[in-house]
Amino acid sequence: MLPVSLFTVLAAGAIALLLYQIIARKYRYFLSKPVPFVKPTLLLGSSGPILFRRSDSMSWMKAIYNTFPDSRVIGFYSLMKPTYLIRDPDLIKQIAIKDFEYFADHSPELTSTREDDRSSPEDKNLIAQSLFGLRGQKWKDMRSTLSPAFTGSKMRRMFDLVANCGKSMTDFFLSEAEKGHRLEYDMKNVCTRFANDVIASVAFGIPVDSFRNPNNEFYLNGKDMFNFSSPMKIFKIFLMFFVPYKLRKKFNLDFFDNRITDYFMQIIMDTMKQREEKNIVQHDMIQMLMMARRGSLKHAKNEEDVKDAGFATVEESSIGKTENSRVWTKHELVAQCFLFFVAGLDTVSTVMSFLVYELTINPDIQQRLYEEVLETDQNLDGKPLTYEILQKMQYMDMVVSEGLRLWPPNVMSDRYCVKNYELDCGPGKKFIIEKGTTVWFPTAPIHHNPQYYPNPMKFDPERFSVENRSQIKPEIYLPFGIGPRNCIGSRLALMEIKSGVYHLLRKFSLEPTEKTQIPLRLAKHLMAVQAEKGVWVELKPRQ
Repeated sequence: MLPVSLFTVLAAGAIALLLYQIIARKYRYFLSKPVPFVKPTLLLGSSGPILFRRSDSMSWMKAIYNTFPDSRVIGFYSLMKPTYLIRDPDLIKQIAIKDFEYFADHSPELTSTREDDRSSPEDKNLIAQSLFGLRGQKWKDMRSTLSPAFTGSKMRRMFDLVANCGKSMTDFFLSEAEKGHRLEYDMKNVCTRFANDVIASVAFGIPVDSFRNPNNEFYLNGKDMFNFSSPMKIFKIFLMFFVPYKLRKKFNLDFFDNRITDYFMQIIMDTMKQREEKNIVQHDMIQMLMMARRGSLKHAKNEEDVKDAGFATVEESSIGKTENSRVWTKHELVAQCFLFFVAGLDTVSTVMSFLVYELTINPDIQQRLYEEVLETDQNLDGKPLTYEILQKMQYMDMVVSEGLRLWPPNVMSDRYCVKNYELDCGPGKKFIIEKGTTVWFPTAPIHHNPQYYPNPMKFDPERFSVENRSQIKPEIYLPFGIGPRNCIGSRLALMEIKSGVYHLLRKFSLEPTEKTQIPLRLAKHLMAVQAEKGVWVELKPRQ
């Protein structure tokens, strides 16, 4: 009979060997596919550079994209999950639009959801219940329910709330200048506070002033939500890609802490209750959600879905324009409001801060944009800025569109294969993408590909002039995604960014300081696109 200690060693060795075989089998997936693939590292797949912070997320994505520059599709491993990177824009268009029914969902690892569309309406995981996390028919119903809330006519009603936040921000800086303070700031912090106040006002229906009250609870909870720097949070995210849904739910594994989601959920529920009891009506997103629950939020008759918010606006598909009669619980609608905060806060602040950086180091572009701002302000003759007037600012739209190209807030977007799909990549390269497999669309690498954008790292708004924009096809310009599952809030995001930049330039010139990192480098961050040393700029009041 073997000693217990030796038996234990042999058993442990057998288990380790079995686990190795299981993992190794996963890493043999692409051997049977006619596509080149990035050689994986055990357990880490192709994700080691960002997990151990040897690379920023944008450089990591570009490195994978450029590994096989002549291939339309390449394979890599997101940890242990085989993933297709779709390099060819025509294939992206085919998968995201023409064959959308095969790729209708987001990956369950990114959404903490089941791999089907069954979920409890009272699931505490707000992301799982949000438009981003919902799957199948339930997603289609929620998309068509929310779509009328993001049309141009609804944005016009909300515009004053957004513009007031921009004016409040610049008034604060002017008051600081009058006190003799030097207005040198990390613009990521500034833009986050601005976006925070806009979301609080537009999506939650509450007034928040994060400049005069920098430690307000709403802002601090939002800031904590996006802090993924702690080892525990990194480990938690790591587990999300390994642990099955049932275990994730049992151990309450989620990207966001319950304390934070409970805080925002309570704000929304209290606001809805107060409005119902006192019959309060406001032109904000909470009002839209209350209308949606009553079934009275509809597309206006004869309302055209045009790019009235600028070139980057994505169009709504037929799914979003379909009427449905599903009855939503209050909890399900609260999840949508939470998503507006999650999706809007970091996205808007990231794009806006990088845009301010580019205007700072390109004074000729800043001057031209300021002249358009000044002309617009003079034509208003003391009247407040309106949504319609903002959309007529042609050079503003060119500048913002180029900012979204050069600094897309998301380096990629994903789609999840819901049924076996045959992909034809050319002679001898027809193969099956199996149900349960994820594909990625590499946004940043496509935006930075000289084949599509000559001298791609140059900030050049002329790419989006009236004469040139016809050369830019939707499948090579993806700041808000592509197809029916694109970003529903593109109009709102563009309205925020343009309004914020308008108010800043109207009162201040943007100047580099000794803290301004030129050229700017990205932080080696696990998820976010952030500047390595911040985006430091001095605001100088205009005479």
